[in-house]
Amino acid sequence: MILNARLPFAPWVDPTRRRLPGVMPLDRADWLLISDAYAAQMAERTRLLDACAGDVLACLPQARAAAVELLDTVLRDLPDLGFDVTPTHVTRPDGYRVALDRARPLRSLGLLVQEDFCILQKPDRAAEHVLTGAVLCFPSSWTLADKLGKPLLRIHAPVASYDAKMGARVQRMFDAIRSEQPLWRANLLRYTNPSLFQPRPEFAPKDKRNDGDFIRSERQCLLRLPGTGAVVFSIHTAQVRREALHQAEAQALLKIEA
Repeated sequence: MILNARLPFAPWVDPTRRRLPGVMPLDRADWLLISDAYAAQMAERTRLLDACAGDVLACLPQARAAAVELLDTVLRDLPDLGFDVTPTHVTRPDGYRVALDRARPLRSLGLLVQEDFCILQKPDRAAEHVLTGAVLCFPSSWTLADKLGKPLLRIHAPVASYDAKMGARVQRMFDAIRSEQPLWRANLLRYTNPSLFQPRPEFAPKDKRNDGDFIRSERQCLLRLPGTGAVVFSIHTAQVRREALHQAEAQALLKIEA
């Protein structure tokens, strides 16, 4: 079981942030996050990337250039976060040394930071962005294979609140994202199962319950890559026991569940 000592983000404490999609501007320097669960989460990511790469990695041919650009983007940011970066290796804050593999950029990313990354691209004359690549070690009740190659509205088909109106709103936001101005939001999930790796086929029962003991939250960021123009959807997962919530967080949760 991998838990955070505390949630590093909880924007849902503010009632105005609970309305979908709840997106806010993000300082570019704050895009990546190193939480108190870094070492434990990275050990689990390494295990998953070694044991079941076919479940957690995917890259369509059209996403190859964007994946390389994403790796280069993250590598430029890492020294400010306590990483030692050379042209061939990266030493993480926990002391683990990662050999960079530019032939497999998404795998390298999965070994460096806690974030999962999804690459979304908008084909010529298409109405929506399409998921074309990802490293997804900590899926929250969805499966990469179900979503790869599909547009945003279809990706969110199991989500009742993500209707055509919401889909059009989100697509306009994707179209308007500027490379110098990332966006972010955070969700709030209650689980009975503390596993971080929770793939589920579409519409399958989930280990979610309003009185679940484990509070799981995803810090979801949107960043446009200036070279390829692809949009990166990053997901930083944090999880605590319900009793570890701060007072304001616990009170907000009770209001949400009421």
